[in-house]
Amino acid sequence: MVDKKCKICGKKFLIKEFHAKKGWGKYCSIKCRTKAQFKGRWVECAYCGKKIWRTPKDFKRSKRNRFFCSVACHCAWENKFVRFGVNAPNWISGEAVYRDLMRRYNVPYKCVMCGISDKRVLVVHHKDSNRRNNKIDNLERICCNCHAILHA
Repeated sequence: MVDKKCKICGKKFLIKEFHAKKGWGKYCSIKCRTKAQFKGRWVECAYCGKKIWRTPKDFKRSKRNRFFCSVACHCAWENKFVRFGVNAPNWISGEAVYRDLMRRYNVPYKCVMCGISDKRVLVVHHKDSNRRNNKIDNLERICCNCHAILHA
């Protein structure tokens, strides 16, 4: 009998001499042998942060190494970061999305002219007066009174 050391757990065990000559006997148990067969690694879900196991084949197939724990997480991530605004599949002209854009970019609820912060009287104003130009640098929050003064 030959004394060997397990490659996974480091535990010493005995094997037959002719098994050692054939290259067998690397692991002390089936549990350690099974652990050795896993070649992937743990990664975090790109949306929720949950730990998930991915194989080398997954890494080879992935273009951006962005992984998700479920289809629901992938869809939620895509809706939040990819499919909004001009990139949305049902996008027509964007005349009605300026409020949503202001909320997405966390523009504070405060009039830029007078400083009032009551949400009930605040509206979104297009600086160049073009309702189709919904770039965030063209939008500002102002109160109804200041908005009426600007357009009068």
